[in-house]
Amino acid sequence: MPRNTERFEVNKDNSLWHMYKTVSFWKVAKNFIVIEVSRITPFLRVKNWMYRHLLKMDVGAKTSFALKVTPDVMYPERISVGSNTIIGFNTTILAHEYLTNEYRLGDVNIGSNVMIGAQSLILPGVTIGDGAVVSAATLVHKDVPAGAFVGGNPMQVIKRS
Repeated sequence: MPRNTERFEVNKDNSLWHMYKTVSFWKVAKNFIVIEVSRITPFLRVKNWMYRHLLKMDVGAKTSFALKVTPDVMYPERISVGSNTIIGFNTTILAHEYLTNEYRLGDVNIGSNVMIGAQSLILPGVTIGDGAVVSAATLVHKDVPAGAFVGGNPMQVIKRS
C-alpha cells in the first residue's frame, strides 16, 4: 500500500532545485536553528516546548525525543506525536521528499505509547499506531498497525498484538 503523500510534478531540473519555490528560505533557516539546538538539549520539557511553539508540531504530554532526533526541517508542522511516546537517539522524521521529477509531502502521525528505536528513519505519509514498537535502525516506509512490533530494512511486521 502506498504512503499517504501529496505529489507535485516538476518539469525542469530536479525538484530540489525548486525547493525555495515550495517553502520559504527564512522558514527553513529558522527551523534549522531550532532543530539543531533541540537535537543537543538534554531538557525534554524545553525540547517539547520548542517543537510545539517554534515548529508548530503537535506533541503530546510526556513524549520524549532522545538526543539528536531530527524532525523535518521544511515541514515540521506536518508531524504529530501522541502522549508518552519515545523517539530514539538519532532518529529522523521526514514529512517531505524531493525526487528527480517530483516532490512529495505527507503527514507523519505517531500514536501514543509508541517506542521508536535509535537511528530509525520515518518517511512522509506514514502513520504509526498507538502502542507500536519500532526496532532500532528501521526504515518506516509504510503504516505500522497499533500494537505491532516492526523492524528491519525493508520494515517487516515481526509480531502483531
